[in-house]
Order: sequence, then C-alpha cells, then structure tokens
Amino acid sequence: MTTESLATSHQSVVLTTAQVNVSQTTDDESAVTSWSSFGVDRYFEVAVIVIGIVGVAANALILYALVSSKQHKKQVLIVNQNALDLLACLFLIVTYILKISNVSLTGLYGYWLCMMLLSENLLWFAIDGSMINLAVIAVERYLKIVHPIWSKGKKHKRVMYVAMALQWSSSFVYNMSLTFTTSAVIDGVCYGVVVWENHVAKIVHGVWHFLFFYAVILLVFIVCYWRILVTVRRQARVMAGPSNAGTSQPTAAQAQSNQIQSSITKTMIVVCAFYAVAWLPENTYYLLVELDVKLTFHESGYYAVVFISFLYICMNPFIYATRFDPVKLVLLSLIPCKKYEQPAADAVQIGTTTNRMVELRAAQECKVGPSCEKPGPNVNTEL
Repeated sequence: MTTESLATSHQSVVLTTAQVNVSQTTDDESAVTSWSSFGVDRYFEVAVIVIGIVGVAANALILYALVSSKQHKKQVLIVNQNALDLLACLFLIVTYILKISNVSLTGLYGYWLCMMLLSENLLWFAIDGSMINLAVIAVERYLKIVHPIWSKGKKHKRVMYVAMALQWSSSFVYNMSLTFTTSAVIDGVCYGVVVWENHVAKIVHGVWHFLFFYAVILLVFIVCYWRILVTVRRQARVMAGPSNAGTSQPTAAQAQSNQIQSSITKTMIVVCAFYAVAWLPENTYYLLVELDVKLTFHESGYYAVVFISFLYICMNPFIYATRFDPVKLVLLSLIPCKKYEQPAADAVQIGTTTNRMVELRAAQECKVGPSCEKPGPNVNTEL
C-alpha cells in the first residue's frame, strides 16, 4: 500500500470520527459564517500577521545583540527562549496568511496542510516550548543564586542542552499527538483540535492543559523567584553588617558578573509577570470551551484573549532590550549619533587602572625630586 493510500485511509477514519461528532462543530461553523460576513475575523487575522512580523524583527535583533555581546555562550537558555519566540512568530505569519488565503483543502496535500499549519499545530509547538523554557530558566536562576555551590558542581552546559532538547521534543510530540487525533478535514474545511471521541477526553485535556501550562508553570515562577529575592536580601544585609566593614571590595570582573546576574534575574521576573497576565485570559477561555460552556473559537471574546497572548511573544524582545544590560548596550551602540556610556563595572576597572598609573608616576618622581610621598590607594588624581 502506498503512502498516499495510507494517508487517505487514515483521513477517511478521521472523517468518520468527525462526522460522528459533527454536532460538536456545528456551532463553530455557524459562528465562522456570521463573523466572516461581519469581517471581524479578517481584522483579527491581519493584526496577528502584523504582530508576527514585528515579533520576527524584534527577536532576531535580540538574538543578534546576545551574540554580539558574547552572552550567547553564557546564557544559552535565554538564547533558546528568543529562538522559540522567533519560531513562533514565523509560524504565526505563515499560518494566518494561509487562513486569509482560504486555501481549498483537497487530497493528501490538503490533509497535511490542515494537520501541520491550519490547525496551528506548529505554532503551538513553538509557543508551548517557550512556556516550558521559562520554567526551566526560573529553576536555573534558583539553583545559581540560592544553591551556588551545588549548582557549580552539578549544573553544566551538557545538562542545559539536554533540558533544551527535552523542551523541544516534548512540545513537538504533545502537539503532534493532540492535533492528529482531534483534527479533521470536512468538505474542504480544516477543523483543528475540535473533533473529540468523547466529552470526557475533552474535559480531561482541558483541565490538564490549564493546570500544566499555566498553574504549574506560574507556581514554579513564584517559588523560584521568591526564594531568589529572599536570598539576595539576606546576602545584602550580611554584606552591609559591621563585621564585613573591613572586607576587600569585589574586583571589576566580579562586579560586572554580579551586575549581569542581577540584570538577568530582574529581566526574567518582568517576563514571567507579563506571562502571568497575558496568558491568564487565553488559558481560562480555552478551559471553559473544553468544559462545554457555550463558547466557541470564533467569537469576539476569543479573538481578544488570543490577541493578548500573541502580543506576549511579540513584546518579550522589548523587555530584554530595556532590562537586560548587555543587550541594551549593544542596541544603543546601533543608534546613530548615540553617545556610548561605559557600564559601571568598566568604570571601576578604569578607576583602578588610573590609580595604578598615579602610583607609578609618583614612584618615578621620587627618584628625581625631593618629594617621595606615595599616594594612597584612594587618591583621586586626574591624569
């Protein structure tokens, strides 16, 4: 039996299941007609394409800044986050251009086009992977700051690469299995993730999806970043205590490393807070649809909540651009006629070099002049 005949037979089985459950999609079909005649769905689709284009440009620019600032080797999870958001924006553009085009789905070509793109399969593969990656970043930040000794001994690049591979593979398998079992092409129209064998499976999936992709991930954010903030404040109080008054100041490299780590943590806290706000409406709406509340995927309320969630993957790069210092400095350097300012750690390094040059000059003057008094380490002499 050829590949085409196998796909055709599988399609006929799916169509049979879809026709048995066609009552589940009747409301959706009538809603599509009414909203299409009004044109609201077309405005939404065009707006989503614009979001995708802006998101592609912004995420690509952030990836360039990460590579240019040499942070892509140190912050591989941040790079992975932007790569997934970039991929999601690309699939967002392709998927909604196809939806606007009203492609007729016939034969094997139409079946695979529905399963992979029009059902938003590949789009949600990238979005779900991005969600999981945010939780992994929170755990990585927690281990690095709260348990630094254990983190240095156990965590290394191989572990992070394995974690990234699991994110991509698990999201891919989940979305492929979900789409191919709950989608169908009926009369040339793609019905994505709406054809369920029974109501119990639909309800169970809806509850599981809400708990895993929102509640559990949000709980990981709260626990990890709360513990990070508590640890940072405790360390600050200890360092500010009288017993540490005479301790040596951190070197320029240590100061720069601490500044970058603090910038990363603050940036990810803002990203996660934005995630909690942007994805709550969409996840709640999806749960209500799966619980058989009288809602469909073709109403103005659905367009509004999905627009907010898609806006999230477009706005993420702007958070990195304004909150993550290494990325911010690279982007500022691209602006014409923009005066480049040295970061604080570089200023410390310059000050240290200046003091050493002052001491060297004073030592040379001692050999030729009457004054042999060596300036102290804190002399603020200008060259």
